[in-house]
Amino acid sequence: MPTTDLDPRYSSAIHPRPGVENVTPTPWPEARRHLEEAEIFWVSTVRPDGRLHVTPVIAAWHDGVLYFSTGPEEQKAKNLARDAHCALTTGRNSLTEGLDLIVEGTAEQVTDPAKVEEVIAAYEAKYGAHITSPEGTFHGIGDALRTGRAVIFAVEPETAYGFGREGGLFTHTRWTF
Repeated sequence: MPTTDLDPRYSSAIHPRPGVENVTPTPWPEARRHLEEAEIFWVSTVRPDGRLHVTPVIAAWHDGVLYFSTGPEEQKAKNLARDAHCALTTGRNSLTEGLDLIVEGTAEQVTDPAKVEEVIAAYEAKYGAHITSPEGTFHGIGDALRTGRAVIFAVEPETAYGFGREGGLFTHTRWTF
């Protein structure tokens, strides 16, 4: 279980509302549930010239690790081959509700066939017909991962951040692993 800290500097609105004195950090199990349920993530990597590269991906939380996939020749895969540090972000586009999450870590390519099968099963359980149906958006990803036409990266969290907004109260939680 990670250590959990509330940053009070960012845990209130510009114009604090009643109740701000009772703001508490978001519990890790709640944040983990959001990671498990989120459909789209944004992965941020660093290009060789130092510029950021940000792109949407699907991802699955499995056994304490966030997994995402990409083509081996895509920019994010090339960036990670050079610098494996990355961040995955998910959340809501709302000023007043929801929980935005950022997971920072070091991406490692998954090559063990047994682990590849575990991740494929996690993708199928999470995304269902999007992956398993011939009409699905990502149908065939399992075979692509098995044959190397797509690769899997594992990101074990080093630090994660949660930015909550509920009823006018704002929280900024940091989890350190």
